[in-house]
Amino acid sequence: MVIRIVYLTCFLVALTGVSIQAHALEALDDPIPQKIQKGSIVVAAQKFVRLPQTVDSSNEMTNAARARIQYMVPFGYTVGTFLINDTRGILYLTDEKGSSPQVFLDLRQAGVGFYDAAFPNEMGVAGVAFHPEFTSVGKPGFGKFYTAYSASKDSGIADYLESDSDSHDSVIREWTAFNPRAKKFDGVSREVFRVGQFAPNHNVGTIGFNPIAEIGSLDYGVLYISLGDGGAANDPKGYGQSLAEPMSSIIRINPLAGKNGQAYGIPEDNPFLNDQKKSDISPEVWVYGLRHAQHFSWDTQGRMFLSDIGQNQVEEVNLGIAGANYGWRLREGTFATAFDVPNGEIGKVYPVSGLDGDYTYPIAQYDHDEGNAIGGGFVYEGNEIPELRGKFVFAELVRGRVFYIDASDIAPGKLETIQELRLLFDGVERPLSEVTTMDDSYSAGQRVDLRLSSDALGELYMLTKSDGWIRKIVPANK
Repeated sequence: MVIRIVYLTCFLVALTGVSIQAHALEALDDPIPQKIQKGSIVVAAQKFVRLPQTVDSSNEMTNAARARIQYMVPFGYTVGTFLINDTRGILYLTDEKGSSPQVFLDLRQAGVGFYDAAFPNEMGVAGVAFHPEFTSVGKPGFGKFYTAYSASKDSGIADYLESDSDSHDSVIREWTAFNPRAKKFDGVSREVFRVGQFAPNHNVGTIGFNPIAEIGSLDYGVLYISLGDGGAANDPKGYGQSLAEPMSSIIRINPLAGKNGQAYGIPEDNPFLNDQKKSDISPEVWVYGLRHAQHFSWDTQGRMFLSDIGQNQVEEVNLGIAGANYGWRLREGTFATAFDVPNGEIGKVYPVSGLDGDYTYPIAQYDHDEGNAIGGGFVYEGNEIPELRGKFVFAELVRGRVFYIDASDIAPGKLETIQELRLLFDGVERPLSEVTTMDDSYSAGQRVDLRLSSDALGELYMLTKSDGWIRKIVPANK
């Protein structure tokens, strides 16, 4: 993608690293003027399974989502069974036939402090991950899986930001099933990690284990956790460029390696574990400078893809690289924000003089002419749609568009051309927003609320909160 960047030769002023020009800069009214074009790849969206109607626990800025489905993941790495989370508190099971979803676990009734009433749109059960040893009898991870969810601030003591939990806490909990093959959870649980949240949005998001990490490697059994900047707008606490707490980060812990009463251990190769340059640092942090990387995934090459939701202007796809700083709140995509420009206007972005080395820049980005919030994405590695193989496919969650880039030769700061995947519904090509939509409580418009998921065979699915449907992406002629 060609980006309009104004190059100015001037002195760089320091402000937490290399800063923007001291000369007055003009804000970019249209930071990415090039439009995303429809690509040549056409697929069909085939109905797979629909979740039951659920209701929000409060009416605080809620929309009329039928079911707040966030992910569908293989149940314990099996091929034929799926676990689906409705952020309102329920985990469901279904199978490869799309059988009627059955409740596997209801966190609202589990006595774990579940709380989503402050802002049901963004709170609740945000992620679920199975330990790689979930089905390995006799192994430490046997029967264990993990949930990320919001909890009431009085239901526990936070590991970080206990004094800043005015709204709620984000929690990681470990569950141990007595029988990992059971269709309904029966077992025990314990809290692993908790952080205070001063606002109800930008909470914990995706959690996951690197699926290709081999037994004996430093990445095996290590849990990655996405944390937003704590909420509100424009990172008012300045967490984005701080390493003193784990917000605005992907953190990395070993939930089974806690010592001396600790609930988890720190992997010895975490990038900031032994950093002697800073006196106040969170050793859990793996990467930082993210506004709200609500979604991440790996491909079979071991590359992590991060989808970071922007503030006012730019949505971005990043590569996960240990120790990387993605720039928020001083950068939004490849642009500077007002917080790094003298007399800058909040909500605007500005050109930078080249892509300085202090930050890790996106591999793809789009502005709000094209969409308002980036959703999850996966490198397509299935077999049903050969022309899609090797493409990183990702969602524009508000407008319900599906985009893709070529992921064969990617590097930070090397922006790939984004194309739109063409979708057929009942044989007719049309936008998903014409199939399902609902009132958008964030604005006066409409939203689809689209997420993507992948099965154990690498096939992709579209999850829409507006109508509660999960649709499989299949060949156009199927």
